[in-house]
Amino acid sequence: MGEVASMVDDTPDWLRRMWRLPEPEARRGRPAGLTTDRVVDTAVQLADRGGLDAATLPKVAKALDVTAMSLYRHVGSKRELVELMVDYATSPPPPADTGDGDWRTALADWAQALWDLYGARPWLLRAPIHGAPSGPSQLAWLEQALAAFSHTDLSAKEKVMYAMLVSGYVRQSALMSHDLGEGLDDSETQSEREHRYGHDMLGLIDRARFPELSALFESDAFDQPVVPTETTLRKDFRDGLDTILDGIARRVER
Repeated sequence: MGEVASMVDDTPDWLRRMWRLPEPEARRGRPAGLTTDRVVDTAVQLADRGGLDAATLPKVAKALDVTAMSLYRHVGSKRELVELMVDYATSPPPPADTGDGDWRTALADWAQALWDLYGARPWLLRAPIHGAPSGPSQLAWLEQALAAFSHTDLSAKEKVMYAMLVSGYVRQSALMSHDLGEGLDDSETQSEREHRYGHDMLGLIDRARFPELSALFESDAFDQPVVPTETTLRKDFRDGLDTILDGIARRVER
């Protein structure tokens, strides 16, 4: 028991709060009116309604009807608040069956689920990344990505590298998809905008200066059927994901 207590005492405050570990005995006193979960839950609700900028410490304090200073017992800084929010708002990954060794399907399903999570809470994409995942929810996602490779001969380093490669692609693709969707007005779809873009650029660029772009805009690359924006963005995401998985498959086969 002494060793466990020592580990809790030695854990950095921000990590202790991330994992909801009890405070060291020496710091315990009269129970506070607030809790870390209540502060973080309020911040997440504000971010869900108004984005990450809506979840500043003063705004969280106002929503809780407390002073901003009183929050520092539960969150050490704005940066820590965001890190706590990200882990709190990251729902667990859906169950995955990797028993048959089909790493590609398992990783593709994992990537799609992560893309959907970002779509449901796009403010997660605006949260800065200051280091490796440390919270239980984020580690659960990493655990499942690594488990997809459990039947391969990849080294631990390779598993992490490919998991991070796919995760980085998902994050960037989701961010771009969100921004593109936000830029549309109610009367157009993404496919219509792409068609107009190709037409407009072809009339503006100098063919001698931009020969490859001229060939691109003269092709049928932008002449796709008009489909809902969600369909266009999801297809683009899966096409890019398949390209990355093709590359990983070559490495796995070796």
